[in-house]
Amino acid sequence: VQLQASGGGLVQAGGSLRLTCTASGGSFSAYALAWFRQAPGKEREFVAALRQRGATYYADSVKGRFTISRDNAKGTGYLQMNSLKPDDTATYYCTVSQSVILSSIRSARAYNIWGQGTQVTVSS
Repeated sequence: VQLQASGGGLVQAGGSLRLTCTASGGSFSAYALAWFRQAPGKEREFVAALRQRGATYYADSVKGRFTISRDNAKGTGYLQMNSLKPDDTATYYCTVSQSVILSSIRSARAYNIWGQGTQVTVSS
């Protein structure tokens, strides 16, 4: 499967964006989906994950503001981001894996297929 992330942009603090991850070439429903982000000079960090059966996981920093979802029929994943803050500024990456164990759900090493990033910039 190949992934294409889109939907990034420039938004003011308090605003919203929805990122889209479009998959092609495979059975999207067979994969756990996750979003990570990376700000300049920082390590890539976990944002949210959605396992094949629907369980969701969020970083504490985005819990209550971001929502991860998927439409398996369309082969598409989403990250709805509300109440954005300047600290959310980063390049956002979608990623999938067919076999992610729960203890590794927040680790970038657990995912083996990555899309290109989409830039999100939140101005104060």
